[in-house]
Amino acid sequence: MKIFFLFTFSTFFWSPFEQAAASVHYDKILTHSRIRARDQGQNVCALQQVMGTKKKYFSTCRNWYQGAICGKKATVLYECCPGYMKMDGMRGCPAVAPIDHVYGTLGIVGATSTQQYSDISKLREELEGRGSFTFFAPSSEAWEQLDSEIHRNLIDNVNIELYNALHHHMVNKRMLTKDLKNGMTLVSMYNDQKLLINHYPNGVVTVNCARVIYGNQIATNGVVHVIDRVLTAVGNTIQDFIEVEDDLSSLRAAAITSDVLDILGKPGHYTLFAPTNEAFERLPRGLLERIMGDKVASEALVKFHILNTLQCSEAITGGAAYETLEGNTVEVGCDGESLTVNGVKMVKRKDIVTSNGVIHLIDEVLIPDSAKQVIELGGAQQTTFTDLMIQLGLASSLRPEGQYTLLVPLNGAFSDDTLRMDQRRLKTILQNHIINVKVGLNELYNGQELETIGGKLLRVFLYRTAVCIENSCMVRGSKEGRNGFIHILRQIINPAEKTLHEMLRNDKRFSVFLSLVKAADLDDVLSQPGKWTLFVPTNDAFKSLTDDDKDILIRDKNALRNILLYHLTQGVFIGSGFEPGVTNILKTIQGGKLYLKTVNDTLLVNELKSRESDLMATNGVIHVIDKLLYPADLPVGNDQLLTILKKLIKYIQIKFVRGSAFKEIPLTFYKINIIESNVQPIIRKEDPSITQLTKLIEGEPEFKIVREGETITKVIHGEPIIKTYTKIIDGRPVEVTEKKVTEERIIQGPEIKYTRITAGGSDNEEKLKKLLEDEAPVRKEQPTRRTQGGTARRRTRLAYP
Repeated sequence: MKIFFLFTFSTFFWSPFEQAAASVHYDKILTHSRIRARDQGQNVCALQQVMGTKKKYFSTCRNWYQGAICGKKATVLYECCPGYMKMDGMRGCPAVAPIDHVYGTLGIVGATSTQQYSDISKLREELEGRGSFTFFAPSSEAWEQLDSEIHRNLIDNVNIELYNALHHHMVNKRMLTKDLKNGMTLVSMYNDQKLLINHYPNGVVTVNCARVIYGNQIATNGVVHVIDRVLTAVGNTIQDFIEVEDDLSSLRAAAITSDVLDILGKPGHYTLFAPTNEAFERLPRGLLERIMGDKVASEALVKFHILNTLQCSEAITGGAAYETLEGNTVEVGCDGESLTVNGVKMVKRKDIVTSNGVIHLIDEVLIPDSAKQVIELGGAQQTTFTDLMIQLGLASSLRPEGQYTLLVPLNGAFSDDTLRMDQRRLKTILQNHIINVKVGLNELYNGQELETIGGKLLRVFLYRTAVCIENSCMVRGSKEGRNGFIHILRQIINPAEKTLHEMLRNDKRFSVFLSLVKAADLDDVLSQPGKWTLFVPTNDAFKSLTDDDKDILIRDKNALRNILLYHLTQGVFIGSGFEPGVTNILKTIQGGKLYLKTVNDTLLVNELKSRESDLMATNGVIHVIDKLLYPADLPVGNDQLLTILKKLIKYIQIKFVRGSAFKEIPLTFYKINIIESNVQPIIRKEDPSITQLTKLIEGEPEFKIVREGETITKVIHGEPIIKTYTKIIDGRPVEVTEKKVTEERIIQGPEIKYTRITAGGSDNEEKLKKLLEDEAPVRKEQPTRRTQGGTARRRTRLAYP
């Protein structure tokens, strides 16, 4: 009957509190513990105990499934949930714990030392009397761990010191865990001393960094929470502690220099990882002097050690990132009993509680990226680049007050052959990885050009999941330092030097493909400025092609163009820019589709492996393949052609539809952009029999025709486009305004088409018209070059049949 009464009374009294607590972290974790132990019987909770210690936790899902806490293996225990107890002969914990006054409840929860000290200090009468109290009661183990001198002084003066110490653990109102909000400050019953409350997402509740290990034990005149340490009085701020602690004199000097010390004297909930004097002494002298001599860097250094949240050591059961006052994050974790910062055991002393936060003493100085020079930002995977920068004298040329962007390849990108290169050549390679201006990751855009200190222009390509600079794509790890950014790249950057056509012409592997390109009148496409991706079969792909077969192909120009233009797509697509394992569909100039994906760092094109990818050209990129590509849905209607294609293509079934014909692909799919600028008339002679005519923007155009091998410029203009953008020139952003006129070349048999050239008015138009009508077809001219003085001259193109 007594048990039934207690059960009924406790259920009535407890249920509203339990319902109200459903939304807070501690109670959620407790609920999960009940669920995990449901097979053990009623009101049983599952806990994890760190092996080799007495520490027990109601665990988060993460720790539970890892089977570890702070990297240490944890065993599973099953105990009665708070407020319940076992009964002989019955499974689980079917009975509620007795309800008693606070003094009696101390015995129920096993805080027998606190109960004993309450008795001898004359606090018992108060704990048994009228009122509504919250008692944060140290466990018996907590009293054993208390400093022996402090413990002895308390016992020697039980009526004052011990009485006051116990009062410091009490609040004059009932506070359940649901009422203990994160960041809350309570006033204790001793001298209005502060009690700092933290309620963490992992369910840990702390008071002055002591962890609540058994909470919400209801008493008739309050509630008891068992904690894992004895609380000491808190009076000073973090600033006060730094100012009087001899071992923090170096930190104190840095905090004063950077005007940060005063922040730590203000109200708040801070965490300070305080480097000791020894930690500062281990820094290279030049590094510390430079940082301390730079107000911005020194402020960043000190603020990087401060969190704007209070992180007690007992609340850290796994690694997590926390934002510092400097703006970046530090990774705070644990390894057994030790705290770690950025994965390193460096905490010498933890949980020094102050009125506005907590201090952990560390034996290393944390240096944020924002206080480092750009050359110092490289990590363990970029040491080859930084070492070479130092050896070749490039690091010393990066001024502290300068602005730079370093494009840093991973160590594995430097082959032995590269490292054995002549130092002058190696220096040139590195110079092409240095931009003389700060460019952050979020400032990069597709089509952007970055000028290196080596004078090369590097193109930026943006894809759905990648940012690439020329042939090399970035990996995670971009950082901003005091004087610049670094971006981490997979490969050494190879700036483009030649056009697609020049690259094919200079590589004997592609001689057959190039001969077919020429026969199809596609040389010009691969020679002119543009943005192309070209899949080039090597000569091996044409081994079975006889001379007669080749002649048949060449005679059917429509078929040849369809086949070749299936290898060409608009846009520059870097192989490592594709998301791994995901199929990317590209439309070719022929009209068919190519299916690309990367698997194990290998580019697949229609499931064919690219033997070599990302060969950069000034007007695109080449991916090398060893088989001819052909659209699977394109039928062949000619027996001879079908026979030839079956020799070359064995990996797909080619469709045959008698009488079907390949569509005609006119060469109007590519255009040349002419950028107009103010230049004077220029006539250049490259051959005694050929005079080139360049279109004029200012002044009257001059037309000259030489009868032998006549040459004349003919262009088709679209509507002019005015474009303003910022370009990086000599390391400085310069605003440039351009007027673009599209020029399109038309090739349709022997007929020569033209449109008017607007430079010199209608009279000049008539002159040109007359010349074109009177003269024979002309041949292609060479593009104009830059003059010695650097003035950009007009690139012109000649139409020919």
